[in-house]
Amino acid sequence: MPLKSSYSDQLKKTDQSLIALLSDRISLLASEQPSLDEQLADVAPLLAQAGIPESVWADVVKSCHASLTPKSATNHVIPRQVTIIGGRGRMGRLFQEQLSVVGHNVSVLEHDNWEYADKLLSQADLVLVSVPIEHTVDVIKRAAKYLAPTTALCDITSIKIQPTQAMIEHHCGPVMGLHPMFGPNIKSFLGQKVVVCPGRNDDSFQWLLDFLKAKGGELIVCTPEEHDQMMVIIQATQHFCRFSLGVFLAQSRVEIEQSLTMSTPNYRQEIDIVKRLFSQNPNLCVDIMLATEERCNAISFLAKTYSRLARLVARKDREALIKEFENTQSFFEEKINSFLQPLNTTALQRDFKPQMHTNISI
Repeated sequence: MPLKSSYSDQLKKTDQSLIALLSDRISLLASEQPSLDEQLADVAPLLAQAGIPESVWADVVKSCHASLTPKSATNHVIPRQVTIIGGRGRMGRLFQEQLSVVGHNVSVLEHDNWEYADKLLSQADLVLVSVPIEHTVDVIKRAAKYLAPTTALCDITSIKIQPTQAMIEHHCGPVMGLHPMFGPNIKSFLGQKVVVCPGRNDDSFQWLLDFLKAKGGELIVCTPEEHDQMMVIIQATQHFCRFSLGVFLAQSRVEIEQSLTMSTPNYRQEIDIVKRLFSQNPNLCVDIMLATEERCNAISFLAKTYSRLARLVARKDREALIKEFENTQSFFEEKINSFLQPLNTTALQRDFKPQMHTNISI
């Protein structure tokens, strides 16, 4: 019994110290808020040395950040009329819930109720297109016929060139392309990135961008061309890598649970990513890989790289494999080490500096 009391007292003192440190951390953030990426950088060695999972630290950082998220921007919202085309889909539902909870009037237009399109679209302040990639352009063309010149039109598809061009061509009013860099399973926009591709009359979307920022989102402005170029690597090839690994594990009948009992943190993280990929709608995953010819070509080149390296392994060509490693090592040392941090999985995206200039206030 005394041992238990001693343990409880020690835990209480530790918690008191931790609370005091968290209070100091939040106070420091109140004066100047670095981005979440900056707050997560450079600590991986310290966490490893202390035996603390990186996910625990990430939760602490995000929670501190959330405590300072300005609430005034959502306390006095001017209600907007919003129509989400595809609002019954998972991403559409996410935006519907998030916009509704702060006071906006959100309606949903689906393929089975287009007889109400005139009512739902003509009076909307914002029309948000949230449909599968292969239907996006056709839906934009169809919806544009009902829009008032003052209606703001945007899409949240993972490609930006074709949708943005279609919106500009078929709608004379405000146009913007958005790409939420997350799936529909999130509980809030805190710490999530949203790519913003301006099209026309940017000011009409400022309330929406302010809403995303107030919810803790990070906005990244670039052109549709720059976005699609980056997504070939950030999204399409990564989906293919995880898709391939998942297929391999399934076909090999690997005992996943047993493998996790003796796994490294990196393996566990990779399995978690693969699991989340295969919890999604298969159409979404495949469409992301097949969305553009550039994506298909990049995936084909990646597959050829796999095959070339696999042939070296089959031949047990140790010298050639070491040469491949050293060449790639030089590339990373020259191009990436200056800004890629251990915990910063999106540093490539942050360091990428678009050339366009915009009057959007983010």
